[in-house]
Amino acid sequence: MRSMQSKAVLVDLDGTMVDTAPDIVEAVSHMLDEFNAARLPFATVSGFIGKGVPNLVRRSLEAAGLDRRVDVDHALNVFHRHYVQTNGRLGRVFPHVEAGLAELQRRGYRLACVTNKPEELAARLLLMTGLARYLDVLVAGDSIARMKPDPEPLWHACRLLDVEPENSVLVGDSPVDVSAARAAGLPVFIVRYGYAGPHGSAALACDGLIDSLMAMPAILESRGARAG
Repeated sequence: MRSMQSKAVLVDLDGTMVDTAPDIVEAVSHMLDEFNAARLPFATVSGFIGKGVPNLVRRSLEAAGLDRRVDVDHALNVFHRHYVQTNGRLGRVFPHVEAGLAELQRRGYRLACVTNKPEELAARLLLMTGLARYLDVLVAGDSIARMKPDPEPLWHACRLLDVEPENSVLVGDSPVDVSAARAAGLPVFIVRYGYAGPHGSAALACDGLIDSLMAMPAILESRGARAG
């Protein structure tokens, strides 16, 4: 068992490590095609990302004017069928993510992905992108009963890593990540390029804005030096 003095970095997936919006928007578009509805603008659908797939599908139905005639559970099944096909096909890993994870790993940090994406899709995407080899743990949207912004996924990741929450930080891109980190008692750093957008990210009450994951090793080293 690892020492509880180990340190961990928990990292969000969509909008933080991988630009998954193209895959998600394409799946929503195919879902709407099946319901004979017009496709929604890219920005509209991408704005629904981050609070779980049920929320994404529900809000997409509402935006398309389908919420009163299409059952959400049925739409979820249709979306999932299409997303299995688009997952990882159009999206890309954000610049410097792999290098940042590799450097954190080299320095001995325990690494976890904490995402609201379903585990089947998240695990497959991490394997397809090659990011899985840097991660010790995956806590997905259906791994436990609660999702971010609830703090439990962050605490659960810390338990799996054998790291105390006070020795951990979260890197994300959204208000959901900030809320989860605050509730869990973790510092949180937000990437400027995420789905909140540059202006939205600047408005988030986080512990710092970063241009890429490559900024985290130096930030953590500085925080450790101050704590010492």
